[in-house]
Order: sequence, then structure tokens, then C-alpha cells
Amino acid sequence: MDQQQHGLGDAPTGGPLDGVLVADFSRVLAGPYATMVLADLGATVIKVEGPGGDDTRTWKPPVVADPEHGDISTYYLSINRNKRSIVLDLTDPDDLETARRLAHRADVLVENMRPGGMDRFGLDHASVSAANPSVVYCSISGFGSRGGAHLAGYDLLVQAVSGLMSLTGEADGPPYRAGVAVFDVLTGLHAALAVSAALRHRERTGEGQLLETDLLSVAMSTLVNQTEAYVGAGAVPHRMGNEHPSVFPYQPMPTKDGDLIVIAANDAQFRKLATVLGDPAMAEDPRFTTMSDRITHRAEIEQRLRARLATRTAQEWYAEITAVGVPCGPINSVEGGVTLAEELGLEPVVRAPDAAAVPTVRNPVTWSATPPSYRRSPPSMGADSAEVRDWLAGP
Repeated sequence: MDQQQHGLGDAPTGGPLDGVLVADFSRVLAGPYATMVLADLGATVIKVEGPGGDDTRTWKPPVVADPEHGDISTYYLSINRNKRSIVLDLTDPDDLETARRLAHRADVLVENMRPGGMDRFGLDHASVSAANPSVVYCSISGFGSRGGAHLAGYDLLVQAVSGLMSLTGEADGPPYRAGVAVFDVLTGLHAALAVSAALRHRERTGEGQLLETDLLSVAMSTLVNQTEAYVGAGAVPHRMGNEHPSVFPYQPMPTKDGDLIVIAANDAQFRKLATVLGDPAMAEDPRFTTMSDRITHRAEIEQRLRARLATRTAQEWYAEITAVGVPCGPINSVEGGVTLAEELGLEPVVRAPDAAAVPTVRNPVTWSATPPSYRRSPPSMGADSAEVRDWLAGP
């Protein structure tokens, strides 16, 4: 479907998904993150919100002050760029008919109600695909549509039940959650990838399809080596603080004035590290020759590393260790992370060209031929209701 068929007034984006219309019936994080990725790549995304709006509009602070719309949640801003917003009350017959018109015109529909939640509105896959057989329909849930259909899906809950929290924190301390909703974000990325692949399949065959993903399945995949340790070897991983179960050193180490991340992920890096720290004999010690040896003798090596690192500041060691090609770095704040990305020329902050533009974090992929575009700031609630309704009322 091209932009002229949409009739929504957008110029072609030039993105790889230019002309794809996405009906976004999702809220909070996983679904909106997925649809923002699709929007960055050129898709036209219409965000459907209930009368109360997306939950994340109320997740404050922090906020960006806006003289016209009041304080805007930065959480909401982080995942809703490049979209239009229409407010529809699905319990209202007229609004429900509008929602169905949108679903029947869409190339892609993304939703994250509890499994079965779209059924009562006639917006489930079976109903939508009957009228729109080429639709790519993506359902996102917390625990799948079978035994976990009745469970609400929140990232913190999945971090707990998946085992992630059992791996996070000091070995003798309580479990901790990650500092970001990691499974929501990765579920959104998996969903966006699946939608893109399904669109490619539709391009070849004309067939739409139903895609389903859930936070717990994504968690099982995201835990990678930790889940494989259990399913492959029967080993149940446990909390190790900042230590790594299979790589050493791979953790913060104290220096004269603060901690520094120090990594030697292979034998060559360990030899370089030992040399730059002024203890080359450490790398020649037969107890420390291989990674497995170093894991076995972790305590002895750590004692020697700490003794050497304590002689200089973190910044001094950072300069010297980095210069020989061994990974290390300070433990920054988020401010420090953004500053570093800017210093490295990664241009992490972007703005849409509209008058209401607020800074957002750019799409992390650089494309040589079809780059992401930043056309619209995250919309105020219902900002595009009239335009979208007029379009849907047309032929």
C-alpha cells in the first residue's frame, strides 16, 4: 500500500517500510516500542488509545513541560515517536466501527491485550483476517495464549518468574530487577523483526499471518547462556554479583579513586592486561594460562589485579589499558553514557522537524540506503482523531 492510497497527507519517507500502514492497538511498552521501530523505518502508524489514553502518559515523573498540553511523561515520549493518535472507545458502537475500518485497511495490526481481549470487539485475528486476509496480525502477551492466557504481563513479574532476578545482585544478597524493562524492550524488537519478515512473506505470496510472542518466551531466549546452562547441562545459575560465570576478569575492579570495568575475554587480552599492569609474569603462570584456569583460580588473580590497579586512578588506567586494546571503562551515569555516545560521533539524540519537537533517542541502526526518519514528535492524545476519522470515512 503506498502513501497516496493512505490519503493521510504524508510525503514518502524513503524508508524500507514506506507505504505500510500499521494499526497500533497496543499500550505501555512492548507493543509501542515495536510500532515505533516500524514507524522509524517508514511505516505509517496510527496509535489507537482508549478514552483514558496510554497508561504511560500518566507515568510521571520525569516530565517535559509543555505549555499547551501540560507536563508530558518522558516514558511515553520514549516509545511513541512518528505516530498518529486517535482516541476510540471500543465500547461505543460508532467508535468500534471506526476501529474495525482501520483494522480492515491495515497492512499490520499490533495488539497487546490479554489473550482473547480483542475477541469481544470483533478485532481478533480470525475476524480481522476474514475481511483483510493479507493482514499481518501481531499479538503480544505476557505468558502466551495457552496456559498463561489469564496472567497479566508486566516486565517486573517476568523478570522474577523467568529467573533473571535470581541472577541479579550480590551472591549473598537479595535478588534485584534490571534497571530497565529489558524483556518488554526485547519483546518489542522481536515483534518488529517478525512483522518485517512476515511482510516479506506476504510480498512473495500475498498471504498474511498471525504472529504471537510473549514476554516469558522472550525471557527464555534473552537469558541465552544462563538458560542453556540449565537446559543443556542441568546447571542452575546463581547470583554472582558483578562476576561472570565463564569469563574472568569481567567485572568492576577498584582503582586508587574508584571502580573501573576491566575485561579480558580471551587469552591474548589477558596477556596484554597483565603486561600493561606491570605484572607480565601473571599471564605466564601455568595456573592462569587458559580461561578455565583463570576461573578456577579467580581469587588469586583478583588479588594481584587489585594490588596493581590500586596504584593509579581509574582515568589513568582507562587511558593505558584502552591504548593496548583491552576493554575497560568507567561506570557512568545515564548522562555520562549519552555524553560518551556524543563524543564518539554516534549522534544519540534526534528531533522531529515539527514545532513541538522534543529530543528523543535515535534508532540504533545506521542504514546506507534507507535510513530511519524522524518525522513526527510523539503525539498528544487524540491529536489526529479528526484526520484519521475523515480518512476512514472515505472510500
